[in-house]
Amino acid sequence: MGSNRFSAIDRAPKLRGGRLDKAARIAAGEVLKIRKGEQVLIVSNPESEVSAIAQALYDAAAEAGARPVLLYQGEKTQMEFAEDAVIAAFKANPAVFVSLSARKLGKDREGISSPYLIDGQNWDHIFHYQLYGARTCRAFWSPSPTVDSFTRTVPIDYTLLRTRCAAIKKILDKAAAIHVSAPGGTEVSFGLKGREGKADDGDFSRSGQGGNLPAGEVFISPENGTACGTIVFDGSISLHDRDILIKEPIHCTLKDGFITAVSGGADAKELLKTITLAERGARSYETQGKFPPGTGELNAKNARNIGEIGIGLNPRARVSGRMLEDEKAFETCHFAVGHNYDGDAPALIHLDGLVHRPTITAILESGKKILIEEKGKLSTRFA
Repeated sequence: MGSNRFSAIDRAPKLRGGRLDKAARIAAGEVLKIRKGEQVLIVSNPESEVSAIAQALYDAAAEAGARPVLLYQGEKTQMEFAEDAVIAAFKANPAVFVSLSARKLGKDREGISSPYLIDGQNWDHIFHYQLYGARTCRAFWSPSPTVDSFTRTVPIDYTLLRTRCAAIKKILDKAAAIHVSAPGGTEVSFGLKGREGKADDGDFSRSGQGGNLPAGEVFISPENGTACGTIVFDGSISLHDRDILIKEPIHCTLKDGFITAVSGGADAKELLKTITLAERGARSYETQGKFPPGTGELNAKNARNIGEIGIGLNPRARVSGRMLEDEKAFETCHFAVGHNYDGDAPALIHLDGLVHRPTITAILESGKKILIEEKGKLSTRFA
């Protein structure tokens, strides 16, 4: 690691200030509710913006009487592995975990080759196993945050956010299907039977709870094999190694839950390149013994899966080409290409892509339709 990387840590204090320290205290106190004596693990990178946030959170946890530990590793993309020392730190069973990464936390080499098993379900990352499986920790994760974004979008009215999230989640939980259209050309439907909505509402105060900061979305995984129609990404999108603002809309044709065609300009080619890398990578992982036998082709197939629809609900979020904040912005929804959140569509990638001004309609088993958003504006029932 070059000296310029360590100098980024030296520069981090220059980014510190009252607004950042206040946001960190809100994250530690109101979001995570960190308590005296708790072990808190924070993983970051020696990059000035994320390092400044990580150090502010370390201080906030220490002020709360906790026992924080801050680890740095090199930057990781969606398809790279976390350092072994980072994975080993989870084996101390922290009560609270925070990932503040310039890109991603990184995959778990051991977990992918030999998944963690609990209650008949496999987990390919020790963090996911501890959070969702064993439910021994609570957490938030923030890929590619900036000091400006963190200080602007974390201090919000969480009572209002949680009320809105709960109301929308309740509708999605009852829905049998959903339809989304948008002025840019999106026209897509998919089933939701057997799926449950998830609320990124900033309440990560109990074991088994976690989400992003900034918080502010409700999301759900489509019923496998049901997505059909067209998605036109016209906001921003995640690639395997970065997020980009879309210059020319990306048209994705869907059939039976999968993308069958991608068209557009240079940005569409970049998306297709990432999908292809994930397909090849999944097959290669099995050949190299990183995936259990027989799972490489399944992961490759799901690189074209539609794994999520999310609805942005953070009033201070803006679209700037950083997906962590972009996907929380009002008047947007996002769809993910790749793995889902129900564990039955594994893939090496999860690429969120934004659609502006969507009209979102939930369809109940009875056929009744409930409007959630119309051209980006929330229905009055959620105002």
